[in-house]
Formats: sequence, structure tokens, C-alpha cells
Amino acid sequence: MSHIPELLDRRRFLAGASVSLGALALRGFPVLAAATVHFTHGVASGDPLADRVILWTRVLPGDGLATALDVQWEIAIDEQFAQVVATGASRTSAARDYTVKVDAAGLRPGTAYFYRFNALGVHSVVGRTRTIADRSAQRLRFAVVSCSNYPQGFFHVYRELARGEFDAVLHLGDYIYEYAEGGYANPVMLDQGRHVEPVHEIVSLEDYRTRYGLYRSDPDLQAVHQAHPFICVWDDHEITNNTWREGAENHSPDEGEFAVRRLAAIQAYHEWLPIRDQASLEEGIIYRSFDFGDIASLIMLDTRLAGRDEQLSHAMNIDTLRSRLASSARSILGGPQEQWLEQELARSVSAGIPWQLLGQQLLMGKLNVPQFADEEFEPAQRDAVLNGRYGLLRSRGQQGFPYNLDAWDGYPANRRRTLNAFAAHAQNVVVLAGDTHSSWAFNLAADDGEPVAVEIGTPSVTSPGFENFLPLPEELVVSATMQASPELVYMKPLGRGWVSLEVTREKVSASWHFVSTVTERDYVVADGARLAVMAGEHILRA
Repeated sequence: MSHIPELLDRRRFLAGASVSLGALALRGFPVLAAATVHFTHGVASGDPLADRVILWTRVLPGDGLATALDVQWEIAIDEQFAQVVATGASRTSAARDYTVKVDAAGLRPGTAYFYRFNALGVHSVVGRTRTIADRSAQRLRFAVVSCSNYPQGFFHVYRELARGEFDAVLHLGDYIYEYAEGGYANPVMLDQGRHVEPVHEIVSLEDYRTRYGLYRSDPDLQAVHQAHPFICVWDDHEITNNTWREGAENHSPDEGEFAVRRLAAIQAYHEWLPIRDQASLEEGIIYRSFDFGDIASLIMLDTRLAGRDEQLSHAMNIDTLRSRLASSARSILGGPQEQWLEQELARSVSAGIPWQLLGQQLLMGKLNVPQFADEEFEPAQRDAVLNGRYGLLRSRGQQGFPYNLDAWDGYPANRRRTLNAFAAHAQNVVVLAGDTHSSWAFNLAADDGEPVAVEIGTPSVTSPGFENFLPLPEELVVSATMQASPELVYMKPLGRGWVSLEVTREKVSASWHFVSTVTERDYVVADGARLAVMAGEHILRA
């Protein structure tokens, strides 16, 4: 049966409904039928506490006029909402892009709830969320993800997480990417319709809102938000590549003042993600902590905007670079956040909590440039390998030097202070990292060689990994990198996936999981390494 007349009717309605709001107000969502309101991007929850959680949705007036809407929310024990335990109301308008975000209080700790929104008689889909566990909890489970680039692949990882059971999903940044159409995109996915909106690089508030709307139109991303509370931090691509506190590598004068772009990015982030507002948009403070019963404190850091000094470059004069790296003044956190971190570590320990989990963006472990002998390069491989970053470092004799100066390796003095803070104020630290698109595990040691923490690095949802070193065999890349990086205990340079983290009072276990492809609809899931650290040991073991 042909559906062309029905589709034409829907398109006519869409055209009429967009006269006042503008077509971009739909943010990638196709309006399929007339209604008093349209819930355009599902529901989400986040930043759970013992007695409350952030609830989120987005709703548009059905008549297409840019009028404010009153929205009701309700939380129940059961999916049929026969046992409603909390209700409330909110108001939204074009001023906040018709997003709704409420801090729903009056809940019980460690409890699963169902929630939904209602406006003008229309209900949203039903979401599921959970409050933070109380001291009766025996185990915590988290999913750790990062780097979800829409035109690089399908969000199969999110689909898998939506089916799982977790206390929360930890998103460590690069929730969106800022590039224009075709920039940092997989041509295969462009052929499959994974195009960005707007087509230019995002700079303005309207641009950022539209890009979030596009990502949130993805059914798998909607599904994982509908299933679990998120705890998020931004990395650089929520603003632009290699951001620091006053600028970015991917920002030029013809794109306007960086401060204006920064503010637009922060506003859209807070509008579109279920994160609790705790400061002005101008301050942009998102570092915060969560105590999960008496098992773990989750301390979320901001290594991008709060206090980061500008990145150094491998292209600098080598002596100048070494001198700048040695400077004690350089910071990736900024003084106020460094002090806050020390206080949070000490507070957690004084509360009798055995584990301090650090959710942050970048690798803290020392990752050095690997060394390859010339005979290890096949003629067909040579150009592909040497034209990447490795080629630059090799030509300057920098094998064994820090590979990524955008990570903590570019701020060794701040890293040293942080490791000392672990030793002085913490009990059992597990650092969580995203950003690199590959899988990692490190044993982190102080200057005297004493282990003080471990680090778990999650692979990406879709962004490509160590492809600039391949087609060298993966095992060769791994062996050479591990030989150059003594703290490194596990590495998988390729593979899209996530880390599941299981936490008890005695042990933290990390398991890597990988989807077989992100460029095809059909895929399978494979389990990777499983490593654990016992309380008091600071060493990862298989």
C-alpha cells in the first residue's frame, strides 16, 4: 500500500507548523501528525542524588507559534503510574529552546522510578531512572562511554547500554562534535545519510542547539537516555577541538570572540543535557561529586574550561618545549579546582567511603611515543604511518617523548600534584578517562615509584582510534607502545565500545566490550579484557 498521500499531508502540516518557530526548531525531528504539542526528543534523566534526580524533555507547541508551554511531570513506582510518588510543573519557551529540566525531589535512595511529562493533554514517552544507593547497597554498576560522533557511525553502543542494568551511565565528553558537513566524518556513513545539521561548523547558540537536536533525534541515543540516568562532563568538541580556558585550536578570529562561542556552547549543553545547574553560565562550573552509599565517591572533573592553560605543541623548539613542560605554573585543572579535588578526596575518606572514582576526560597515565625499526614498515605502510603524528615525532628524534600534549602528559607538574594529592588525601583512586577513542589501563605511580591509583580508559562510541598507526599490525603497535610506556598495563588501539565498571567495597572490576562494526546496521558484541583492583593495592590485575 502506498503511503505517499499520508506523507504529503504530514509535510504540509510540518510546513504550516514551522512558520513561526522556524524549521530548525524541530531539531532533526519529523513532525508526523497534527497534535496540540509535540515531544520531539524523548526523555532523559541525570545527576541522581539520594533523594532527587534531574528529569529532561523537549516539547513544541503544536500550532507552530512561539508561545510558552506549561508542562507537568510525574514520578511513579510502577510503569502504569498507579503509584505516583512525586509531581510538579515547569514552564518552557523558545528562550530555552523548548527544553524542560526539573530537579525532582522527595524520592527514596537506591530506588528505581518511572517518569513522564504531560502538556495540553499529551504525554511524553515513559522514562526509567534511579536514585543514588544508600548504605545498604552491596554493589554498584556503571557504564563508561565517550566520543560519540554522529557522522562516524551508528550508535550501536548506546543501543546495547539501553538493554543493560546500570546505576548510571558516565559520559566523559565529546557527546557531540562541532565540525562542518564532511569534516571528521566517515564517507561510508555520509552515503548512509548520517549528515550533520547545520552543515557548517557550529559557532552560534542556534548552531549548537541544532547539533544537539540532531544527535538527540537518534533512536539509540534516545533509548539509552530513556533507560538510565546520565552523569556527564564535557570535553573539547562540545565547544571546539582542543579547547582551553581562553581559546581553542579550532577557533579563528573570523568566527568571532571565543568567549561568545564558549558561552553559547555552555548554554546549549545545559539546555540539552540532564545536568544539575550549579553556577552561572559565564562561570561554566561543572565539576561536582556524588556519594554512592558507603561504597564509592564519584568525583567529576573538568579538564577543559575550568582552568586549563593553552596546550603546548610538538612542533615547538624541542628545548623550549622541554622547558615549558617542566614549568610548575602550568595547570590542566586550575587552582580552585585543584583545591576542591583535594577537599573532596579528604571528605570521602573521612566519611568512610573506600573508593574515589574520578570521572574526567583525558588520559592521566604516561603515554610515550613508541619506537619502530625501519624494517618493521612494509613499503605500502610507510607513507601511511610516517605522515601521521608519529612521523613528525620520529623525524625530530622524540621517540619515548609524551605522545599527546593535549592530555595530562602536557601538564606534568599538575599531574604530579594530583598524584601527590591521591597519596595524601585519598584511599583508593580509580581514574576514568575518555578522549582517545582507544582502550587503556594504567597503574599510576608517584615520583618515588609507589603506586597511588589506577586508570581505566574507555573506547569511543563511534570515533576512530589508532588508525594513524595502522595498517601496521595491531599487536606490533601494542607491544611497541607498552614498551615505551612502563605504566601501561593494557591497550587496545582499535574497536568501538564501552567499559562496564562493577564496584564493591573490596574491589573495582573493569570490563571492556566492543561492537563489531559501527558502519553497518547488523553487528555483534564481543567481550574484551577484564581487569580488577583490590582495595589498598593500587595495582590492576587480570
